[in-house]
Amino acid sequence: MEGFSTIAAIATPPGKGGVAVIRISGAEAFRVADRIFSPKNQKPLSEQAARTQVYGDILLEGDPIDDGLATRFPAPHSYTGEDTVEISCHGGFLITKMVLSAALAAGASIAAPGEFTRRAFMNGKLSLTDAEAIGNLLEASSAAAVKLASAKSRDRLSAAMEEIQKDAVALMGSLFARIDYPDEDLGDFSDAESISLLRSLLSRLDALIATYRTGRAVNEGIATVICGKPNAGKSTLYNLLVGEDAAIVTEIEGTTRDVLERTVPLGQVLLRLSDTAGIRETSDVVERIGVEKTHRCMEEAELILAVFDTSRPLTEEDEALLRELETLSGTTVAILNKSDLPAVFDPEVIQSRVTHSLTLSAKQSDATPLCALIEQLFTDGRLTVGEDAIVSSARQHAGLLKAKEHFSLALEAYLAGLPTDAAASDIERAIGALGELCGRSVSEAIVSDIFSRFCVGK
Repeated sequence: MEGFSTIAAIATPPGKGGVAVIRISGAEAFRVADRIFSPKNQKPLSEQAARTQVYGDILLEGDPIDDGLATRFPAPHSYTGEDTVEISCHGGFLITKMVLSAALAAGASIAAPGEFTRRAFMNGKLSLTDAEAIGNLLEASSAAAVKLASAKSRDRLSAAMEEIQKDAVALMGSLFARIDYPDEDLGDFSDAESISLLRSLLSRLDALIATYRTGRAVNEGIATVICGKPNAGKSTLYNLLVGEDAAIVTEIEGTTRDVLERTVPLGQVLLRLSDTAGIRETSDVVERIGVEKTHRCMEEAELILAVFDTSRPLTEEDEALLRELETLSGTTVAILNKSDLPAVFDPEVIQSRVTHSLTLSAKQSDATPLCALIEQLFTDGRLTVGEDAIVSSARQHAGLLKAKEHFSLALEAYLAGLPTDAAASDIERAIGALGELCGRSVSEAIVSDIFSRFCVGK
């Protein structure tokens, strides 16, 4: 893109590996590459066939430092939309840094985090929704998150939003024609047709907005806390979900004194999981601080896994926990634990006071039943992750809500018999909100924030 410097960066993770890739992009990319790469066929890289790997020597100040492969991608048929070169060298830490140094010495500038993808966005190769999905793909913690960020999934989402915007633009054009030429029969839509189209737009927006619950559970994760009285089996459940002995488990009450945290993929959802200190009255200063943290975590959690030991009689501590659960805004699942031992009380005593419950032995069971329940609670079973259009970021969700608000106001204006200008104004604002989603009218601050989360080289 004119005015942009030529940039270079290591595009593969740092450290020792079989191959490392150095990416160069910009108007001077081929000139820079000619200075540092000498093909064995004696033909300058800038004259080699596009998108074809060429074997040769990599040079630093004219001296060979490695041999490798180089590929040139002429604009606009490259990732960034600019002239781009990718050089593959041996994957040692030092040699990779030396190849990058050679590119910088030949005239390139070091790339900022996410700058290659940002240039792809600026050059129209990607929408902002695509760019966000690529960032999510780099950070994906589960197979479901990878599917959600796939090209197929983001294409479905982009297509759904663009279809809404296309129909809204057609409606606005019709309204402006009627406003500008009130004495002529212009405009593609009658009032009845305009109202019908607005209702259709709102219905489609509602359907997309509803997918955010699933997208958020898969991509951002659910703040989850495990709580209960001491020795109920909280840490055993935590280890079951984590898949390893991450928490110390003993028969001694008060073993867990601080909050243990781990992000755990469980089926399609991601749990931002916290194992907490057992809830009880204690004179131990350190344990009391841990109990206070437990209560704070419970108040902030979206999912509370309250563990009860069915092999021991219910206590005042259990009763206090049940009372506290009734005050919390998060979704509560009572875990009736230690089903491998004889039960000493009727589970109905607890089940009657919570919305969801599950009987298991955290020590002997697998997490499949709990996984199925959590997926049922936080995802829409009618959606197929990776196939359907699913909203996965708070920015997208907020933009859709803003568009819905203005379309709703436009519909109200129509139904109230207000002048056409009133509806047209809100439809125009709704189109603006949709434009921000794909990046057509988004602010520089939002763009900078999104790309700042990328790694260098992407």
